[in-house]
Amino acid sequence: FWAAGGVLLLWQGLLFLTTKGAVPGFVRTEPRPQHYIQMCCHLGVYSYWGYYWAPVYPYLPLLFAQVLFAYTFDTLLCWSRKRPFGVGFGPIPIVFSTNLFLWFRDDWFAFQFLLIAVGFLGKAFLQWERDGRRVHIFNPSAFSLALFSLVLIVTGSTSITWAQEINTTFALGPRIYLVLFLI
Repeated sequence: FWAAGGVLLLWQGLLFLTTKGAVPGFVRTEPRPQHYIQMCCHLGVYSYWGYYWAPVYPYLPLLFAQVLFAYTFDTLLCWSRKRPFGVGFGPIPIVFSTNLFLWFRDDWFAFQFLLIAVGFLGKAFLQWERDGRRVHIFNPSAFSLALFSLVLIVTGSTSITWAQEINTTFALGPRIYLVLFLI
C-alpha cells in the first residue's frame, strides 16, 4: 500500500512540476450502461460468493483500495498524455472483474496494484479506430489477467496467489451457474 501510494504521489509530483500545475483537469462523461451494469453484476457475484466463502467479505476493503488506486492511476495516466480524465464508472468493472479471477497473497499484494495498472496501460496504449473513435482493443482486465497468468504459470509461481482457492470455491454456492445467468 505504501509503495503504491508512494509511486502515485511521486508521479503526481513530477506531473505537477513538469506541467507547472496546468493539468488538463476532469471532464464529466455520461455514465455508460456497460460500466454501471457490470459494476452491479459484479457486486451481486461478490455478495453471493462471499456468503459461501468467508475470505470474500474481509477482502472487500482491499477491493475498495484497488478502486481508489485505479481512479488515481487512470487520472494520472490521462493527464500524463495531456488529456482530461473522464469521470465515470469505468475503472470499477476493471478492478471488480480482475479480482474475480486473481488475488495475490498478502506478502505479494503489491502485484495486485501492478495487475490493475497493466490493465489501464493496455487500455490506453493498445487501441484502434472503430466507428470513427479510438477505442481499446482488449478488455483491460482480461489483458492484464492473461499476461500475469502466463508469467505465473511459466515461472511456477501460482502459489503466491489465491487463484486455486478462487477456482475451487467459486462453485460453493448452490446453483452458481443459475445465479450467474440470472445476474
